[in-house]
Amino acid sequence: MQNTAPLSLVTLGGSQVHISPVGLGGWSWGDPFVWGYGAGYDDLDVYAALETSIQAGVNFIDTAEIYGMGRSERLLGEFMRRSGQNLVVTTKFFPYPWRWGKGRLMSALRGSLRRLGLERVDLYLIHWPWPPVSYTTWVSGLAEAVEAGLTRLAGVSNFDARQTRIAHDLLAKRGIPLSANQVQYSLLHRDPERNGLRDTCRELGVTLVAYSPLAMGLLTGKYTPDNPPSGARRHRYSKELLRRIQPLIGLLREIGEGHRLNGVGRAPEQVALNWVICQGAVPIPGAKNARQATANAGALGWRLTDDEVEALNRASDLAVGRAVSAPHH
Repeated sequence: MQNTAPLSLVTLGGSQVHISPVGLGGWSWGDPFVWGYGAGYDDLDVYAALETSIQAGVNFIDTAEIYGMGRSERLLGEFMRRSGQNLVVTTKFFPYPWRWGKGRLMSALRGSLRRLGLERVDLYLIHWPWPPVSYTTWVSGLAEAVEAGLTRLAGVSNFDARQTRIAHDLLAKRGIPLSANQVQYSLLHRDPERNGLRDTCRELGVTLVAYSPLAMGLLTGKYTPDNPPSGARRHRYSKELLRRIQPLIGLLREIGEGHRLNGVGRAPEQVALNWVICQGAVPIPGAKNARQATANAGALGWRLTDDEVEALNRASDLAVGRAVSAPHH
């Protein structure tokens, strides 16, 4: 079938900021440990991924101070200076154990702004609700960052339903909405549906942003028990898991054939990303190069049917039976 739809933007957390239904994640930019930056791809490849994504209509770009130890932010900042592109930029504060007091969040944000070459970001997130400092302290610092004009919007990442509600209420007392919660979400990791987080975000008007929406490449179909991922991912995912997900990959291919574009079926990753969109979330797949960016953008402009979503849900349950977690994002 040719079930296409015009590209409509998503309102970020009820704000006046509008983002593409698929974003672009910058975790791999400058990261040699998990992703092998400098071995199979470099700065030029990253620039090509950014340019290709933007040409396809993607305007929502996600990075963090910890990605590549700041290199991801610097690469994005350099690209924006070269291209003059107007993008919706998200970055994140990491709660290192030596950071004490809410003022450290503001200092970290200023460091990110210097690397990005921006006066403010569109969305700033608390990366994890980790101790020793209470995440409520960081939420207070986040409110001050909004009030100081260093970020337009406030958000969190990896917060569960209870923590999300607490963060929402603390910000609301200062007249600031909680705009987003970025969590792991894919056909192989469906915890947000099962632990109440997705419903909580819907209730509160918080945009659910899905990182690792392709399960670190497992849902692209290129990995099998005989051809596992490389690097850190090789030890994370067993041959047994790779064997069990093959029927799901087959279904992704089959469904993709029913949504052909110019005579070519949709790739497994495009169907998997579209499934995330159908859950009401905004996926932010990574892209190391123009080819991957083109593939990701193929999830835009069409939509799975309800029956196809349900079939993928059943295949997902059979494939994993439980969530498959990626390394810390």
